[in-house]
Amino acid sequence: MTEVLNHLLDGYHRFRTTGWSSNRERWDQLGQGQSPEVMVIACSDSRVDPSQIFDVAPGTIFVVRNVAALVPPFETTPGHHGVSAALEFAVQVLKVKEVVVMGHGLCGGCKAALTQDLKGAEIGQGGFVADWISMLDEAREPVAAAYGTTGREAERAMEQAAVKVSLDNLMTFPCVKTKVARGELKLRGAFFAIADGVLHLLDEDSGKFAPVD
Repeated sequence: MTEVLNHLLDGYHRFRTTGWSSNRERWDQLGQGQSPEVMVIACSDSRVDPSQIFDVAPGTIFVVRNVAALVPPFETTPGHHGVSAALEFAVQVLKVKEVVVMGHGLCGGCKAALTQDLKGAEIGQGGFVADWISMLDEAREPVAAAYGTTGREAERAMEQAAVKVSLDNLMTFPCVKTKVARGELKLRGAFFAIADGVLHLLDEDSGKFAPVD
């Protein structure tokens, strides 16, 4: 076995001792099914694990993670639509009450969207990422005009703009739009700052992110 795998297995053994054995009642309940009330759409970045940030037990949140925490717009073209499938399952089957889109500081996907460094890259050499983050091209324009394309101020603006793009795209899904209109579903934007560990929530009225007290 490799050193990396051994490190993971050490963690597994700790989990069996402190996480599984001491919480058997909870695991027995989860063995019968899941009923999370919140879906969190977050970045794949290894530094921003939603379960750790929100300190929740297994079965509490339904999580989807991808590059830059993006939600594509509703579309019916052929292909594999992973985020759309997960969203549909969460909203229609699990009937979650809230969907939280959580962006974060120092996001590599958002930085690439801002600098356009991967533009024109071949598939397998950055092309998949470039195609994915092209969803941010329109939102990039005002950010670049106001802050340029380098530096933390510009990157943070892009990271927070990306959250708004995903929230807008969520509303293109008929099932989401209908449930939001009925008051059965709430959409929220969030931003986690890696530098200081502070969570920010998007205020719908002002369109600004404010730190959680």
